[in-house]
Parts: sequence; C-alpha cells; structure tokens
Amino acid sequence: MEQTNNSTETKQAVIYLRVSTEEQVDNFSLNTQEKICIQEAERRGMKVMKIFKEEGRSAKNISGRPVLIEMLEYCRKNKKTLDALIVYRIDRVSRQLQDYLSIRKKLTECDIMIISASEPTGNSPTEKFIESMLASFAQMDNDVKSERSRNGLKARFLSGLSSGTPPFGYKNENGYAIKDPKRFDKIKEAWELMATGTKTLSEMTTIMNEWGLRQPFKDKEYLLSPQALSRMFRNKFYMGILTSKRYPEEVRGQHIPMVTEALFYQVQAVIDGRNTNIHVPLARRSRDNIEFPLRRLVRCKCGSALTGAWSKGKRTKYAYYLCNDRCGTPSIPVDTLNTATASLLSTITPTKQCLDAFIALLRRTYYQRGSQLLKRREEADVKLKKLHELRQSLIQKNLNGIYSDDIFKEQNKLIEEQISAVQITKDDALLSKYNLEAIIKFMKDKFSSLGKTYQMSTLSQIRVLLCSIFPSGLAWGYPGLSNTKISPLYQCIRIFEPQGLALCAGKGN
Repeated sequence: MEQTNNSTETKQAVIYLRVSTEEQVDNFSLNTQEKICIQEAERRGMKVMKIFKEEGRSAKNISGRPVLIEMLEYCRKNKKTLDALIVYRIDRVSRQLQDYLSIRKKLTECDIMIISASEPTGNSPTEKFIESMLASFAQMDNDVKSERSRNGLKARFLSGLSSGTPPFGYKNENGYAIKDPKRFDKIKEAWELMATGTKTLSEMTTIMNEWGLRQPFKDKEYLLSPQALSRMFRNKFYMGILTSKRYPEEVRGQHIPMVTEALFYQVQAVIDGRNTNIHVPLARRSRDNIEFPLRRLVRCKCGSALTGAWSKGKRTKYAYYLCNDRCGTPSIPVDTLNTATASLLSTITPTKQCLDAFIALLRRTYYQRGSQLLKRREEADVKLKKLHELRQSLIQKNLNGIYSDDIFKEQNKLIEEQISAVQITKDDALLSKYNLEAIIKFMKDKFSSLGKTYQMSTLSQIRVLLCSIFPSGLAWGYPGLSNTKISPLYQCIRIFEPQGLALCAGKGN
C-alpha cells in the first residue's frame, strides 16, 4: 500500500538558507541560520530531509537563484512525504512580494507550509495576513535601499564625480577619475591631430594602434576600432563635462579635462562635416609613380587624361605619355612633357617687384586679421558666458521641478548647438597655426623660379603646385601645352600692382 502522512508519523521538512554578499557577517551567516532552523525543526518534532544553501545571491528575483529553483523542484517531486519548508526569515525566500506569493502558492499546492524560525507563520487567516505583511516589509526595505542607492548615485553625479569605469585615457583611483599616465598624453595628441581635419576615423584608428594604444576591458587589452574612436571623440568627459543617459543634466566634473572646450567643438565640426561612407575608388586605385609625375594631371586635346606607358627599344625601355582613349594623338616622351611644363611655369613666374608687393600686402592683412580675431574672440567669450549661465539656470529649474526632463533636454540641445557655433567662431588658434615668416620665406624660395621649383619637387608637391596654379588642368596639343587657365589667386600674385602699398594707404589693389 502507498504510504501517507498522518498524525502519528514524524513530519518531514527541508531547510532553505540564503545570504547575499553584503549580508555575510558573523551573526547572519549560513551557519547561524542553519543552527536556528534545525532547532526550530527539532522543536516542532520534524525530521530535516535536506538542507539547501544559497550563498552570495540577492533576493530581488528568482531567475538568478539556482539553489532556490532546485529546492522548489525537490519539493514538487517529494510532495507526498514533505510537510514544511523551514527558513530563518520570510525575506530569505524573496524580497519581492509578488515572487514570495507565487512561491508560497506553489508550495501550498504541494501541501507544504512555510515556517519561519524567527517570525510567526502558519495556515490561519491571521498568520497568513502577518506572513504577507512580513513579505511586504521585506520588499519595502529592499525598495528603500534601492532608492537610497539611486539617490546616492545621482548626488555623486551632480557633484561632478563619475561612477563606473572612466573613459579611455583615465583610470579610477579611490572613486576618482585621474590621468592614466600610460595613455593620457597620447590620446590628447590624437584629439589635436583629429582637430586638424586631415584624418578620418579609420586613419586615426590605424595611427593610434601603431602608437601602441589599446582599449582595456576587464583584464585584457584590445585593438582600437573606428566605432570606439567615434564614441571617444563624442564624449564630453574629455572637456570636463559629465553626462549620463540616466540623468538629463550636464555638470562640471571634478576630473582634469584632457582637451579645451574649443578643441572639443572643433573636433565635432570636423566629424559632422565628413561623410565617412563616401569612397573615391579612383584615388584608391591610383598609385604614385615618380616615372610619370604628370599622369592624370595633363589632358589630351580630345579631353581625355594622359596615362603613362613604357615602350621597349632594342637595348632599353622608354617612358611615354599617351591618350587614355587612344584618340590617335602621338605618344609624348616623358622628358618632352616635363620640359614643356617647366618652361611654361618659368614664363608665368612673378617678377620680384610683384612678389615683394604681394608679400607686403600679405603681412599687413595678417596683422589686420589678427586684430579682428582678437575682437571676435572677446565678443565670443561674452556670448559663451551668457550661454553657460543660461544652461546653469536651466539645470537648476529642472532640479527644482519647474522644467520637465523632456523640456530640459530640448532646451539644453538648443543651448549646446549655440555653444558649439560660438566655440567654432571663437577659435583663436587660426593664426597661431601659421608662422608668417616661414610662409614668406617659402613664397620667396618657391615663387622666385616656378620652373626650378617644379623640377626639384616630389610627386605630391608637383600635384599641389600644378593643381593650385592650373585648377582646370593642363592640355597637350602638339607640339606643346595649350589652353592653360591660371587660377585667379595666382594671377593676383603674378600681375600684382603695388600701388598704394608704398605709402601704406588704407586702400590698394
């Protein structure tokens, strides 16, 4: 016959013990709970069939507690012989009321009651009510702790201290973000290089990886990626501002900024102005060849660009330019076209008088421009001060509940756009990037004889020289270059009229 429980048989029970990481103290350890639960079983005359121990687990949910799930499955399989589940306290089962009631329902369906070794529990209406209240108190205590934690994190954020792992180039020390001595200076150099507008994110990725910079993650380091750099160059943390997806406010951080506000917004302008999805296959396929420096720079009379090729003679090979469309124009020896180009440049070399007059105008314009930039920077500083005060007022009204988070985000975005525009206008590094005397020396050296400059230039310098003077390119029509259109800027240097400069007049050509 099947054995059943009755009043003369010894009742059986299981014990469930749980302690979270922060609760592992001497008077609340698993051993303490186990001793009290066993004493309760003995007092009730119950035999303990199995003890389930769950260590370092929170009671916020059920899914992260494998021992609890194992215990419930054990109770289901042995429901004919088990009578009770003994716990030290109700909150050992769960700190969420809904989860606790769900567990209690499953055990009740198996005719298994929950017994708390330190609290009144039972099957009477009053005991069930008290039990539910105790479970509610556990949830309230848990919710209060969570709220305090959230408030503490927000207070830390508003005070200018970041939480979690600081961005690349910083490290965490005693809760503060400080400079990472191995990476800080190199990453700062990367910001300055990016601000020049000469590098794409992909190129910067290659450069920074070649510098030996690696992205730390846990206990390992990984190569940088363009996506990681995009996030880095968008992070206001580097200019000393803390932002958060959780909070709408932006606050001044207590860490040392890596870049100035002006440099940060300059990089934003560089990134926003470049579409990295645009590819130029022609530039990628075109390989430099010093043997054919004028390839693609000079066109045939039919309009097609000239390309280069070798012709094999009896003893050696000869370099020629020929029409890419093979229109019938005779091939041009490389030396012939090089000589014709150098001769053309020699004929349009500006005279010493014109060049000196233009340099004098350049010098005067440079200093005038410097005065204008200084005045513009002072005006921009005033605007920036007003915008920062406006943003601080907006933050305060949001904290006081006058503005909702949605309104704050909308208004803050508008102010941010204005700050960005003013920072770009304010950029006082424009003239400091250029050494006037070095530029003047360069012009005197290179413009005194353009033909000689052409012959002594590298392939990339030849391209810059010819494209600057002849923006529409050069055309070959036997027996020489023809239909050459000089750029207006160079034309001004070449035929510059010095009237008005000798007397330092306010107006002149």
